Amino acid sequence: MGIQRSSAVVFKPYDQNQISLLPPNLDELINENHPVRIINKVINEIDTKPINRKYKGGGASSYHPRLLLKVLVYGYLSNVYSSRKLEEQTRVNIHFMWLTGMKTPDHHTINRFRGEKLLDTQGDLLADCAAFSS
Repeated sequence: MGIQRSSAVVFKPYDQNQISLLPPNLDELINENHPVRIINKVINEIDTKPINRKYKGGGASSYHPRLLLKVLVYGYLSNVYSSRKLEEQTRVNIHFMWLTGMKTPDHHTINRFRGEKLLDTQGDLLADCAAFSS
């Protein structure tokens, strides 16, 4: 006599209203050798003082130039060029979320940074970062 097996279907637990959808640390979700980590490391080592000087004091606080530069460089590496699409990626893509620390700059901020801050000072930073990561 053989072992009888149940033919009842069993599903894994599924609850969209669970307390936490993501682990507390996004770092756990990013592979150690993923290109986003290279972008992060390279841009953390770049001197951003020339870009920082383009900012005026007063008014509302600004996103750090490193954060915006990382969004642009990783976006370009991922074939995402539109500021609206980059904004969307910071809200839906785990790699962009990790890079920005869950900050979500809007498309106007990204576009102004690209045109008024970055290209007027050191536009070749993007090419340097892209060349370093490849």
